[in-house]
Amino acid sequence: MVVSSLEGLSDAQKQELIASLSAIVVGTSGGEVSAESLSAVATASGNSLSGAWASVFASAVGKAKSVEDFCLAPGGGGGGGGGGGGGGGDAAEEAAAEVEEEVEEAPPAVDMFGGADDGGDY
Repeated sequence: MVVSSLEGLSDAQKQELIASLSAIVVGTSGGEVSAESLSAVATASGNSLSGAWASVFASAVGKAKSVEDFCLAPGGGGGGGGGGGGGGGDAAEEAAAEVEEEVEEAPPAVDMFGGADDGGDY
């Protein structure tokens, strides 16, 4: 989601965005990520940040050990969007071939009523 204005966001979304951006600013500048430093950055940017949000984000960054780890935290892989550029065409073809080979045929459906298609009792 691209955010160009805070006007369309709910109060909770604004607080989360301000807290996360403040954490990135403080962490990448080499400062200690604390509730106070996050609030100070938010105030300096012309925004306000509640103490609760500042504490939550300071704690999360602290548990992640660094802002870089914090930014990767939920997915652990740093995202999955967008494909890589050129090269390695053979690898992509091999991966597609492997996927095709792994497809199994489903076993035939089981008749729940135990009979063949002879019209039975039902």
